Amino acid sequence: METTKPKVINQDCVAGRVDMNIDEWEIRPGGLLVQKRYPNSNQISASIPTIKVRVKYDSIYHEICITSQASFGELKKMVAERTGLHPQDQKLIYRKKERDSKEYLDAARVKNGSKIVLVEDIANRERRCLEMLKIAKIEKASKSLAEISLEVDKFAEQVTDLQVAASKGEKVLDIDLENLNGKLMTQLVKLDEISVEGDLKLQKRGQERRAQKHIEILDTLKLCDSKLTSNGGNIPLHKQEHLIGKMPISFEKKQGQSKQRNLTGQRPNLQHQLRHSESAVFETKWETFD
Repeated sequence: METTKPKVINQDCVAGRVDMNIDEWEIRPGGLLVQKRYPNSNQISASIPTIKVRVKYDSIYHEICITSQASFGELKKMVAERTGLHPQDQKLIYRKKERDSKEYLDAARVKNGSKIVLVEDIANRERRCLEMLKIAKIEKASKSLAEISLEVDKFAEQVTDLQVAASKGEKVLDIDLENLNGKLMTQLVKLDEISVEGDLKLQKRGQERRAQKHIEILDTLKLCDSKLTSNGGNIPLHKQEHLIGKMPISFEKKQGQSKQRNLTGQRPNLQHQLRHSESAVFETKWETFD
């Protein structure tokens, strides 16, 4: 890493006797004001010193050569190559203090031959593993939804073909309707087994609605086909649209209508009988005694 060596501001700069650009300076940990580092800069006034630090992990020491201006985060990456321990699972302790990954070695006064202790961060490792499992679960669910979407698209084309055939008055086989219905039901079962949240949950609901819609269309085609069969197949399908989705009249309603028709038919007879009874004159000869 090519950087410029930090330069500590002197008293002349503080007193304002030397012109300085504020943007070229930064405050380092501990309140030290130094010149900013510029990685990959072509203007390097001096070579950056390289130091060798000893990192102890368990009972093994790992000697690592690194620039004095590197950060502890960069050191963790180099340690990971030696130990296999993920940088996020590392705790680097120097002078009995855990060092932040953004902190620089020279700011912490790390010198050539300094000893640094490496401790595994078990809690962070567990959090990272849980996060990885969560990400893997989301990726798996997303992949499953994509596969189901392709299957539903394929079945939707077949449903459309059956609709077109039925609209032309062609015979639609029940076995084709049943097989396609079963395939769509299988996709609904797969969707039900997927547990997702957020945007994926909305995608799941969308696929469920699509599959259910096509199943309803198949049910309508099957009902329409049975209507055509009962009428000898002489009535075109487009003239039977008023029958689709129309529910049959319930038995109670039919019975009520039948009773109403019977009462209506009997009403003239009852009225005739009443008129006849009103016009009738009953004469009785009573025997009288003088």
